[in-house]
Amino acid sequence: MLSDASVTTMLPVKDMDRARAFYEGCLGLRPSGFRPDGKFIYTVGGATLALFPKPEGTRADHTAISFRVENIAASIEALKHTGVTFEDYDFPGLKTVNHVCVLGAEKAAWFKDTEGNYLCIHEDIPEA
Repeated sequence: MLSDASVTTMLPVKDMDRARAFYEGCLGLRPSGFRPDGKFIYTVGGATLALFPKPEGTRADHTAISFRVENIAASIEALKHTGVTFEDYDFPGLKTVNHVCVLGAEKAAWFKDTEGNYLCIHEDIPEA
């Protein structure tokens, strides 16, 4: 029933200006603008990302958004140059090397936005 519906990811932000500076300046997202209800919208790869003001904030302890990239190593370097700081992990079943973890059919790397949300970039590993 919803397979053809467009998808919007909703992220709460405490400080809209700070969050917008990160999403536009560090991640390079192109702004679509404010909506009458206060949300700020970005169109990303055919989907929609909506930042909405929430003074007390709400931070997910899981990946809130994952962006698929063609080359994760090059994307990490480019994002580091814009000020993005990548997370490193060493847990059973989840270990990063040069910020990257191989998870089955993909490579992934995580970072936080200015509001503490976990974001990810991932690269699909071609089937052999």
